[in-house]
Amino acid sequence: MEYLRVFLISMLPLVELRGAIPYSQAVGLPLIPAYGVAIIGNMLPIPVIYLFSRKVLEWGAHKRGIGPTFRAILSRGEAAGERLKGHHSNNIFLALLLFVMIPIPGTGAWSGTLAASILDLGFKKSVLATLLGILGAGVIMALLSTGVLHLVR
Repeated sequence: MEYLRVFLISMLPLVELRGAIPYSQAVGLPLIPAYGVAIIGNMLPIPVIYLFSRKVLEWGAHKRGIGPTFRAILSRGEAAGERLKGHHSNNIFLALLLFVMIPIPGTGAWSGTLAASILDLGFKKSVLATLLGILGAGVIMALLSTGVLHLVR
């Protein structure tokens, strides 16, 4: 049951694997299997986000009720894309990988994939950069989670 929770937490936007791995360690799951479950859960929505998010957001941006939220999400994705272009215009792939890997609010697989979609980076490159970023973020979160829990205990 706890693995299912790790899987579901890792699929949530903004929380993603950055919340799933600490949760797994807080409830006492073995790190390696929990890491694998969190990676799978975090990667599962990526193709859907890449292929459909921009279209859905552009469609909803002009609808009453949901328009402001959809415009805000589009704006955030465009801003993330511009940051990626600005910092690493020569290597957008590396920039996307690092953007997804760094575990700070506003970065991660969801916003990185949206930015890649807006930048038209390409499906294969986007998925690979996101996967590598998630793997790195998972290692960072595993180290932080086990270190913090060790200090607390």
